[in-house]
Amino acid sequence: MPAPPTREGPRVNEEIRVPTVRLIDAEGEMVGVIATREALSRAYAVGLDLLEISPNAEPPVVKILDYGKFKYEQQKKRNEARKKQKVIEIKEVKVRPNIDENDYQVKMRAMKSFIGEGDKVKVTLRFRGREMAHQELGIKVLERIRVEMDEQAKVEQMPRLENRQMIMVLAPR
Repeated sequence: MPAPPTREGPRVNEEIRVPTVRLIDAEGEMVGVIATREALSRAYAVGLDLLEISPNAEPPVVKILDYGKFKYEQQKKRNEARKKQKVIEIKEVKVRPNIDENDYQVKMRAMKSFIGEGDKVKVTLRFRGREMAHQELGIKVLERIRVEMDEQAKVEQMPRLENRQMIMVLAPR
């Protein structure tokens, strides 16, 4: 015979198998320490459930309430918390060592908007051909970006060379 399925969450009604419990009634009043059977019969008398609030206390704390309503409230709280959390994305901006001024300004506006939305920005500076001989130009561009973005963003990862590109990561302050 397979074992009964275990369910997560607090124990309810007959699942509470301790001799005595500390009872809180439906109005939120502390009744005190009584026998579990007595607490269960009080809950059934008012047509509600007995829910274990604090199982680790000595004796465990139980409350008389509507379990269906309790589950609904918990689900609402979880959904609300899920709505509030922000997923941080990493946006990538690609630049070149000899970038034109107008292109640079366009890239800066994009970076500022990404940082403003709370996203991280990965600045990738790619070298082509003989540009590898002049890495100091690339370092100058990344340094200029770092200085201009200093109020809105902090450098999470300093510029480092990977193959033919330099990468720097900026995060919102």
